[in-house]
Amino acid sequence: MSETTQEVSGKNVRVLAAGFIGNILEWYDFAVYGFFAPTIGKLFFPSDNPTTSLIAAFGAFAAGFLMRPVGAVLFGHIGDRVGRKKALTLSVMLMAVPTLLVGVLPTHAQIGVFAAILMVLLRMVQGVSVGGEYTSSFVFLVEHAPPHRRAFFGSWSMIGATCGILLGSAVGALINTFTTNEQLLEWGWRLPFLSGVLVAFVGYFIRHGIPEQPLVKELAEQEPYSPLKAALTNHRKELFQSAGLNLMNAVTFYTVFIYLTSWLVTEVGEDRAEALDINTISMAALTLFVPLAAMLADKFGRKPFLLIGSAGVALFSPALVRLMHHHDFALILTGQIGFALLIGCYAAAIPATITELFGRGVRVSAASVSYNLPFAIFGGTAPMVAAWLMKATGNPLAFAWYLSAIASISFCIALTVKETKGTSLGE
Repeated sequence: MSETTQEVSGKNVRVLAAGFIGNILEWYDFAVYGFFAPTIGKLFFPSDNPTTSLIAAFGAFAAGFLMRPVGAVLFGHIGDRVGRKKALTLSVMLMAVPTLLVGVLPTHAQIGVFAAILMVLLRMVQGVSVGGEYTSSFVFLVEHAPPHRRAFFGSWSMIGATCGILLGSAVGALINTFTTNEQLLEWGWRLPFLSGVLVAFVGYFIRHGIPEQPLVKELAEQEPYSPLKAALTNHRKELFQSAGLNLMNAVTFYTVFIYLTSWLVTEVGEDRAEALDINTISMAALTLFVPLAAMLADKFGRKPFLLIGSAGVALFSPALVRLMHHHDFALILTGQIGFALLIGCYAAAIPATITELFGRGVRVSAASVSYNLPFAIFGGTAPMVAAWLMKATGNPLAFAWYLSAIASISFCIALTVKETKGTSLGE
């Protein structure tokens, strides 16, 4: 009995590690780009107006997200028709190559406009990879979880993402602390991209050794068979609900943990190293809170946490942003941790909810498309929209109302979703 328990425990650890590791690289890279956006804007999208350069840099950031639906279709098909393991292994390697190339890319001063074009193209390739990574990993985790621990297992994809952001923030803070402005512009910004490749190889070897879950025999024998077409035919309501739930997930995450770091520097006037310290602490709080919220979602259901998180962001975003709009470190940190707790409450329930909404034969494709479309349209553009709102209105707090509006929509969608706790994951 003891040996059986140890075997199950060891299997669970391998499953969690496989779902966890790839997301670290995926989101570390996207986080680093966001944190160094002002520097990248100067080097690759130079302009007389720093805000214009920043918006252009975030435009390249958004271009990567616009490719996420392509990755969703590609890796969704691989995950449903070939296997989850193959999708996970390919996605992590597809992220490694462009990450390395960004780290060695010549700047505008060296090759002119081609620098900007190449940066956008590399972000697009990375977007394809991310479109397959996150959803493939949380479907893999939830499917391999004990029935009473699905939300907890699924939350490890989110934990991997937050650890990636946390690592990116910590590396960014370290580099900003130990380099001068001149060194940062000359070579310092390249270091995070070059070092990120190491994570990719660790992820590849972990995932290469995991067992593949057999495909449903009846579905595997159907030729031709399109998981996405089947999902669009038989799961339209669930696709709409999943997309609506991810609307808030997309906008709040990238506004709070990517844009606000630049906002604190350019608008509030905080030191960049201090802004990254605040972000690092807030991400650590999110990382610790997500598994706790997920365990509670396994006990009490997914829907209460979706409603509490979305209602909280809808009601309290203006107050939390206002709390951050000054030079008091403690109050700024309090505001961002407030966002972290609300986002963590909501995001902890998302992987299990989405996985449980769809049948196994279409699950990766349906989850990938319904997740990545909101992220492509609203998540990737969130920092750019926030910067534009501030410039257009002259109000540095204007984006807070955008957060509230988006969260209100997701709250209404969450009301229509039936509780998925206890749903069978078989066909």
